[in-house]
Amino acid sequence: MLSKLGVEVPIVQAPMAGVSTPALAAAVSNAGGLGSIGVGATDAAGAGAMIADLRARTERAFNVNVFVHGPAQPDPEREKAWLHWLAPLFSEFGVAPPTTLRTIYKSFADDADMLSMLVEARPPVVSFHFGLPSQQAIQRLKGAGTTLLATATNLEEARQIEAAGIDAIVAQGIEAGGHRGVFDPAAPDDALGTVALTRLLVANSTLPVIAAGGIMDGAGIAAALTLGAVAAQLGTAFIACPESAADDAYRAALAGPGAYHTRLTALISGRPARCLANRFTELQQSVAGRLPPDYPIAYDAGKALHAAAKARGEHGFGAQWAGQGAPLARAMPAAELVATLLRELKAAPFPPQGQ
Repeated sequence: MLSKLGVEVPIVQAPMAGVSTPALAAAVSNAGGLGSIGVGATDAAGAGAMIADLRARTERAFNVNVFVHGPAQPDPEREKAWLHWLAPLFSEFGVAPPTTLRTIYKSFADDADMLSMLVEARPPVVSFHFGLPSQQAIQRLKGAGTTLLATATNLEEARQIEAAGIDAIVAQGIEAGGHRGVFDPAAPDDALGTVALTRLLVANSTLPVIAAGGIMDGAGIAAALTLGAVAAQLGTAFIACPESAADDAYRAALAGPGAYHTRLTALISGRPARCLANRFTELQQSVAGRLPPDYPIAYDAGKALHAAAKARGEHGFGAQWAGQGAPLARAMPAAELVATLLRELKAAPFPPQGQ
């Protein structure tokens, strides 16, 4: 599937909204992999500008990722209680908490402008996270010649992806950094690891499977291919690259002790996401059954708290997303990292057939 797009090596760089840049994605694509940008945190105009920037840097295929979350349900009482709980932290940094919270990100499911822009821009690949858009949106994108990917965290989600006519599945194991791609965050999560999930999807789907979660080096890629995946998706491995948008505090945290203790938490954004252990993840110990507001309403509070803390030199409230393989991260240019991964893949003790 990826070879049809001119992707030479079985490496997909995860979109990582807010961290992946056009420069990073282009570097990965130019090195033979599939570079990605995440546009879930911007609007159609912003996404269009990112695509134009990326196209100016590469002639190769790339992926544009969108968030397809269900609509947030505003709950003023719940939001007020959440802000009240966070108020002592805001006070620690000399500011008052926000008086109200906003739905800061629009779902692709409700964003006609984003869909129209993508149909016109015709990116080689578009991927969906948190769910699937309408059949009309899928058909319009396919009609524009775009290859479609979607994240699954279990077999039922994979079956929905296949039935919708998507071209390939990203199997996101529980090890993965950033937001879990679960379609329904209120449903029980089987928390399948990358190995079990990849094998389940390879054995029960006719679609190509891209393994994601905890993969940081060539040996991990080789393992994913041995499981039957057509490629491995790596996100945390690229955070330390100079082309990423990670700030100095994020990079320092990635190289620090928190990398050995990543935590899955919904406190930061309102949806489960894996983060480096920091002051925000420590709040899980005192949440005492409180439910954060829906995603992305809770994220408005999380971002405000991070801004207040950062202004006072405290960086422990950032959304420092990272997977369980974080201690294996290496700081080097993205093209060099892709070349290193490829050398490691070829030297792996269990290279897949044909590698």
